[in-house]
Amino acid sequence: MYKRRWPSGEGLAIAQANDKYFSQFVEKSSFNALAESLMVAIHEETHMWDLDPSRTSWDVYMSAWINASRKAMKVPLHGGFPRREILPLITDKLTASMDDIYLRDAQQGTYRLQGVLAELNAGLMGLPAATVVAEYIQGVGASNSRDIVATNMRYLLLYLRTAKTKHADYWTKIKAEPALRELVLIEFLRSAYWLDQSASYATKLGSADVDKIVAKNYAPENIAIIEEFTGAKVNVSSPRNCTA
Repeated sequence: MYKRRWPSGEGLAIAQANDKYFSQFVEKSSFNALAESLMVAIHEETHMWDLDPSRTSWDVYMSAWINASRKAMKVPLHGGFPRREILPLITDKLTASMDDIYLRDAQQGTYRLQGVLAELNAGLMGLPAATVVAEYIQGVGASNSRDIVATNMRYLLLYLRTAKTKHADYWTKIKAEPALRELVLIEFLRSAYWLDQSASYATKLGSADVDKIVAKNYAPENIAIIEEFTGAKVNVSSPRNCTA
Protein backbone atom coordinates (compact mmCIF):
# COMPACT_ATOMS: atom_id res chain seq x y z
CA MET A 1 0.00 0.00 0.00
CA TYR A 2 2.86 2.38 0.81
CA LYS A 3 4.51 1.44 -2.48
CA ARG A 4 1.45 2.83 -4.29
CA ARG A 5 0.51 5.72 -1.99
CA TRP A 6 3.71 6.83 -0.25
CA PRO A 7 6.94 5.28 -1.55
CA SER A 8 9.00 7.13 1.07
CA GLY A 9 7.20 5.19 3.77
CA GLU A 10 7.94 1.93 2.00
CA GLY A 11 11.56 3.02 1.68
CA LEU A 12 11.94 3.74 5.38
CA ALA A 13 10.20 0.50 6.36
CA ILE A 14 12.58 -1.47 4.14
CA ALA A 15 15.58 0.43 5.49
CA GLN A 16 14.55 -0.34 9.07
CA ALA A 17 13.12 -3.82 8.52
CA ASN A 18 15.90 -5.46 10.54
CA ASP A 19 15.58 -3.17 13.53
CA LYS A 20 14.85 -5.42 16.49
CA TYR A 21 12.31 -2.96 17.90
CA PHE A 22 10.24 -2.49 14.75
CA SER A 23 7.82 -5.33 15.50
CA GLN A 24 7.08 -3.85 18.93
CA PHE A 25 5.60 -0.75 17.33
CA VAL A 26 3.10 -2.43 15.01
CA GLU A 27 -0.20 -4.11 15.76
CA LYS A 28 -0.73 -7.17 13.57
CA SER A 29 -4.14 -8.39 14.75
CA SER A 30 -5.92 -6.82 11.76
CA PHE A 31 -5.24 -4.52 8.83
CA ASN A 32 -7.14 -1.67 10.49
CA ALA A 33 -5.12 -2.09 13.68
CA LEU A 34 -1.95 -2.14 11.60
CA ALA A 35 -2.94 1.07 9.80
CA GLU A 36 -3.54 2.78 13.14
CA SER A 37 -0.21 1.64 14.56
CA LEU A 38 1.86 2.79 11.59
CA MET A 39 2.02 6.40 12.79
CA VAL A 40 3.95 5.40 15.91
CA ALA A 41 5.93 2.73 14.05
CA ILE A 42 7.16 5.07 11.32
CA HIS A 43 7.67 7.94 13.80
CA GLU A 44 9.91 5.78 15.99
CA GLU A 45 11.74 4.15 13.11
CA THR A 46 12.48 7.61 11.72
CA HIS A 47 14.18 8.35 15.04
CA MET A 48 16.09 5.09 14.71
CA TRP A 49 17.28 5.94 11.20
CA ASP A 50 18.02 9.60 11.92
CA LEU A 51 19.88 8.95 15.19
CA ASP A 52 22.02 6.06 14.02
CA PRO A 53 25.59 6.87 15.18
CA SER A 54 26.86 6.47 11.64
CA ARG A 55 24.74 9.46 10.64
CA THR A 56 24.28 11.58 13.76
CA SER A 57 26.50 12.84 16.58
CA TRP A 58 24.20 14.30 19.23
CA ASP A 59 24.33 18.12 19.32
CA VAL A 60 27.21 18.15 16.81
CA TYR A 61 25.54 17.15 13.54
CA MET A 62 22.33 15.39 12.56
CA SER A 63 20.82 13.48 9.67
CA ALA A 64 17.16 13.33 8.65
CA TRP A 65 15.16 11.02 6.40
CA ILE A 66 13.16 13.40 4.19
CA ASN A 67 11.91 11.01 1.53
CA ALA A 68 13.02 7.91 -0.32
CA SER A 69 15.29 9.88 -2.65
CA ARG A 70 16.46 12.68 -0.37
CA LYS A 71 18.09 12.77 3.03
CA ALA A 72 19.78 15.57 4.95
CA MET A 73 23.15 14.16 5.98
CA LYS A 74 25.37 15.30 8.86
CA VAL A 75 23.92 18.79 9.13
CA PRO A 76 25.96 20.89 11.62
CA LEU A 77 24.12 21.96 14.80
CA HIS A 78 26.76 23.64 17.01
CA GLY A 79 25.02 22.56 20.20
CA GLY A 80 22.55 25.25 21.16
CA PHE A 81 20.66 26.02 24.36
CA PRO A 82 18.02 24.08 26.33
CA ARG A 83 14.72 24.11 24.49
CA ARG A 84 12.87 24.93 27.71
CA GLU A 85 14.05 28.51 27.17
CA ILE A 86 11.26 29.00 24.64
CA LEU A 87 8.57 28.58 27.30
CA PRO A 88 8.16 32.35 28.00
CA LEU A 89 7.04 32.76 24.37
CA ILE A 90 4.17 30.28 24.85
CA THR A 91 1.36 32.21 26.52
CA ASP A 92 -1.57 29.91 25.71
CA LYS A 93 -2.59 26.33 26.50
CA LEU A 94 -2.80 25.07 22.90
CA THR A 95 0.26 22.84 23.23
CA ALA A 96 0.18 22.37 27.01
CA SER A 97 0.30 18.56 27.06
CA MET A 98 3.36 18.44 24.79
CA ASP A 99 4.96 21.42 26.53
CA ASP A 100 4.88 19.38 29.75
CA ILE A 101 6.68 16.51 28.02
CA TYR A 102 9.19 18.26 25.80
CA LEU A 103 9.85 21.56 27.54
CA ARG A 104 9.06 21.21 31.24
CA ASP A 105 10.35 17.69 31.80
CA ALA A 106 13.63 17.70 33.74
CA GLN A 107 15.45 15.69 31.04
CA GLN A 108 13.59 16.56 27.85
CA GLY A 109 13.69 20.27 28.60
CA THR A 110 17.49 20.23 28.44
CA TYR A 111 17.56 18.98 24.84
CA ARG A 112 18.84 21.55 22.37
CA LEU A 113 18.33 22.11 18.65
CA GLN A 114 18.99 18.42 17.99
CA GLY A 115 15.95 17.51 20.10
CA VAL A 116 13.70 20.04 18.40
CA LEU A 117 14.59 18.96 14.87
CA ALA A 118 14.64 15.24 15.63
CA GLU A 119 11.12 15.28 17.04
CA LEU A 120 9.84 17.44 14.18
CA ASN A 121 11.31 15.16 11.53
CA ALA A 122 9.87 12.05 13.15
CA GLY A 123 6.50 13.80 13.26
CA LEU A 124 6.82 14.66 9.59
CA MET A 125 7.12 10.96 8.81
CA GLY A 126 4.49 9.82 11.28
CA LEU A 127 1.82 12.14 9.89
CA PRO A 128 1.98 10.86 6.29
CA ALA A 129 2.29 7.32 7.64
CA ALA A 130 -1.20 7.73 9.08
CA THR A 131 -2.63 10.03 6.41
CA VAL A 132 -2.16 7.62 3.51
CA VAL A 133 -4.03 4.82 5.32
CA ALA A 134 -6.41 7.05 7.27
CA GLU A 135 -9.61 5.56 5.85
CA TYR A 136 -8.76 2.32 7.69
CA ILE A 137 -7.96 3.93 11.05
CA GLN A 138 -10.73 3.38 13.56
CA GLY A 139 -9.10 4.04 16.94
CA VAL A 140 -7.04 6.75 18.62
CA GLY A 141 -3.52 5.44 18.12
CA ALA A 142 -2.75 8.07 15.48
CA SER A 143 -5.02 10.80 16.85
CA ASN A 144 -2.23 13.27 17.67
CA SER A 145 -0.39 12.98 14.33
CA ARG A 146 -1.24 16.53 13.22
CA ASP A 147 -0.63 17.99 16.68
CA ILE A 148 2.90 16.58 16.75
CA VAL A 149 3.82 18.34 13.51
CA ALA A 150 2.14 21.67 14.31
CA THR A 151 3.56 21.74 17.85
CA ASN A 152 7.12 20.82 16.94
CA MET A 153 7.10 23.37 14.13
CA ARG A 154 6.01 25.88 16.76
CA TYR A 155 8.96 24.87 18.91
CA LEU A 156 11.39 25.29 16.01
CA LEU A 157 10.13 28.78 15.18
CA LEU A 158 10.28 29.86 18.82
CA TYR A 159 13.73 28.30 19.18
CA LEU A 160 15.01 30.38 16.26
CA ARG A 161 13.46 33.53 17.73
CA THR A 162 15.06 32.84 21.09
CA ALA A 163 18.41 32.14 19.45
CA LYS A 164 18.31 35.51 17.72
CA THR A 165 17.26 37.55 20.76
CA LYS A 166 19.13 35.77 23.56
CA HIS A 167 22.01 33.81 22.02
CA ALA A 168 23.54 36.05 19.39
CA ASP A 169 26.75 34.05 18.99
CA TYR A 170 24.82 30.85 18.44
CA TRP A 171 22.45 32.57 16.03
CA THR A 172 25.43 33.74 14.00
CA LYS A 173 26.87 30.21 13.89
CA ILE A 174 23.74 28.45 12.74
CA LYS A 175 22.84 31.16 10.26
CA ALA A 176 26.21 30.54 8.61
CA GLU A 177 25.34 26.87 7.94
CA PRO A 178 23.70 26.52 4.49
CA ALA A 179 22.72 22.87 5.06
CA LEU A 180 20.94 23.73 8.31
CA ARG A 181 19.14 26.67 6.76
CA GLU A 182 18.01 24.44 3.89
CA LEU A 183 16.81 21.72 6.28
CA VAL A 184 14.77 24.22 8.31
CA LEU A 185 13.09 25.49 5.12
CA ILE A 186 12.37 21.96 3.91
CA GLU A 187 10.81 21.04 7.25
CA PHE A 188 8.66 24.17 7.25
CA LEU A 189 7.37 23.40 3.76
CA ARG A 190 6.86 19.70 4.52
CA SER A 191 4.81 20.69 7.56
CA ALA A 192 2.58 22.88 5.42
CA TYR A 193 2.19 20.14 2.81
CA TRP A 194 1.28 17.28 5.14
CA LEU A 195 -0.99 19.35 7.33
CA ASP A 196 -2.85 20.28 4.17
CA GLN A 197 -2.90 16.71 2.83
CA SER A 198 -4.23 15.38 6.13
CA ALA A 199 -6.89 18.06 6.58
CA SER A 200 -9.71 15.85 5.32
CA TYR A 201 -8.93 13.43 8.16
CA ALA A 202 -8.43 16.17 10.74
CA THR A 203 -10.85 14.69 13.28
CA LYS A 204 -9.09 11.31 13.12
CA LEU A 205 -5.52 12.56 13.11
CA GLY A 206 -5.52 15.63 15.33
CA SER A 207 -7.19 17.72 17.97
CA ALA A 208 -9.42 20.74 17.45
CA ASP A 209 -6.45 22.94 18.39
CA VAL A 210 -4.31 22.13 15.35
CA ASP A 211 -5.65 24.95 13.19
CA LYS A 212 -5.11 27.39 16.07
CA ILE A 213 -1.52 26.23 16.49
CA VAL A 214 -0.91 26.58 12.76
CA ALA A 215 -2.35 30.11 12.86
CA LYS A 216 0.15 30.93 15.61
CA ASN A 217 2.95 29.50 13.48
CA TYR A 218 1.95 31.82 10.65
CA ALA A 219 1.88 34.91 12.85
CA PRO A 220 4.02 37.71 11.37
CA GLU A 221 6.83 37.30 13.91
CA ASN A 222 7.17 33.60 13.10
CA ILE A 223 7.06 34.08 9.35
CA ALA A 224 9.68 36.80 9.77
CA ILE A 225 12.09 34.48 11.60
CA ILE A 226 11.72 31.61 9.13
CA GLU A 227 12.33 33.98 6.23
CA GLU A 228 15.28 35.67 7.93
CA PHE A 229 16.91 32.39 8.85
CA THR A 230 16.39 30.60 5.53
CA GLY A 231 16.65 33.57 3.20
CA ALA A 232 13.49 32.42 1.41
CA LYS A 233 10.13 34.12 1.17
CA VAL A 234 7.41 31.62 2.02
CA ASN A 235 3.81 31.57 0.90
CA VAL A 236 1.37 32.43 3.65
CA SER A 237 -1.66 31.68 1.46
CA SER A 238 -2.48 28.67 -0.68
CA PRO A 239 -0.36 26.76 -1.47
CA ARG A 240 1.68 27.12 1.71
CA ASN A 241 4.03 24.29 0.85
CA CYS A 242 6.23 26.37 -1.45
CA THR A 243 8.29 29.51 -1.49
CA ALA A 244 6.86 32.70 -2.89
